[in-house]
Amino acid sequence: MSHEHVEVRAGAYADSVALLQVSRTVAGTPGVEAAQVAMATDLNLEVLAQMGFTLPATTPDAMVVALRLADADALPAALAAVDAALVRRRSDTTAEVAPHRTTRAALREHGGDLALVSVPGSGAFLEAMDALDADRDVMVFSDNVPLAQEVALKRTAAERGLLVMGPDCGTAVVGGVGLGFANVVEPGPVGLVAASGTGCQQLLALLDRAGVGVASALGVGGRDLSAEVGGLATLEALRRLDADPAVEVIVLVSKPPAPEVGEAVERAAAALSTPVELALLGPGRADLTEVAERVVTRLGLSVDLAPSGTARAAVDGTLVRGLYVGGTLAQEAALLLADGTGTTVGRAAADLAGPGHAVVDFGDDELTVGRAHPMIDPTLRDEHLARVLADPATGAVVLDVVLGHGAEADPAAGLAPLVAGSAVPVVVALVGTRGDPQGHDAQAAALVAAGAEVHPSNAAAVRRALALALSPAGGAA
Repeated sequence: MSHEHVEVRAGAYADSVALLQVSRTVAGTPGVEAAQVAMATDLNLEVLAQMGFTLPATTPDAMVVALRLADADALPAALAAVDAALVRRRSDTTAEVAPHRTTRAALREHGGDLALVSVPGSGAFLEAMDALDADRDVMVFSDNVPLAQEVALKRTAAERGLLVMGPDCGTAVVGGVGLGFANVVEPGPVGLVAASGTGCQQLLALLDRAGVGVASALGVGGRDLSAEVGGLATLEALRRLDADPAVEVIVLVSKPPAPEVGEAVERAAAALSTPVELALLGPGRADLTEVAERVVTRLGLSVDLAPSGTARAAVDGTLVRGLYVGGTLAQEAALLLADGTGTTVGRAAADLAGPGHAVVDFGDDELTVGRAHPMIDPTLRDEHLARVLADPATGAVVLDVVLGHGAEADPAAGLAPLVAGSAVPVVVALVGTRGDPQGHDAQAAALVAAGAEVHPSNAAAVRRALALALSPAGGAA
């Protein structure tokens, strides 16, 4: 009979990525059936409860160590493994020299044109402003940064001719170097301005599939085209790419912008000397794949969108469930499903059990407080996927697997057993390039072997899932 052990360590702290590695290390200890070491945020406590652990009272600034063991005799070794893994993580991140006290001091000593800020959202503003005061562009990888602080940063940057990429800028390519969740791409004639991380990655992947390289991909954060921010970073990024002689075509990608901001940005794009293709998602607009095809055609090439594998035949359910780690890919899926059925598409995890098609972005800020982004740790998405696959109302599942530096090392390894154990059709949008460290072709092969149908295009994957769910014959293409 299994033995459960849960303890609260008050005042202990480690970041979510470090604790993910600790949990995985401890889970491999003999006698340990399950291990979760996490900060006691509401979301992490919910996950622990769903795993069946009985939780004591705690506060968000405490660490929870939850272990399920083959028997009580395994507890001492398991706790020793927890302590050893935590000590190892601390020693791995301990600098041999005293760190700089401010970002500005570090920039004065080490130089560079761009500062990368990746700290908890509550501290990102001060670090980013420090970089601007040092006359540097700044990429803010941090999420959960208040909107008012983003506005202040971008107004300051605009006054000084600088660029603020982000907050929540997940992907960029600057000077040939990928930053954040970046795919491996060759240099080429396309420049991207992206108010979207995974939207940018979808375009990078499709362009790479056609043999088209990228000069730069400048992320500006998902709120840049909101009414409050007014596209300040987008306008600066467009200006810079227009001035770059290596850029022959500019692509602007974003979730649906505020109407007045979208119109202003379109006017600015039309005035540039470099042609601009717009990938501004919204009802009646082109999807990301259509925009990629336009760019490739402009360059005299074509892109192969053929899928790999064939999804299982349709089941009795008629609803499409979309479980995404990429926000813009989730938004694109929601738009396509709404266009196809007239159904309002849900945006919260609870909607996965609702009466209509549902799409959930597991990378949303509210779902990443105190835990790693699902592109790094897909535990939450995978748990909901198991429930959705067991739901008789589910007619088909569509999900994204996003490759590249910074993402999970082997996403197919966790998904394949879930897919293989279900009769529900599963369609995967595999977003990545053949140079990505996970091995694009190997990931596709593993998912196909498990029974999934794998598409390079998210839009095509969504349409295929909808056809499967609505056709008792299996949605033959």
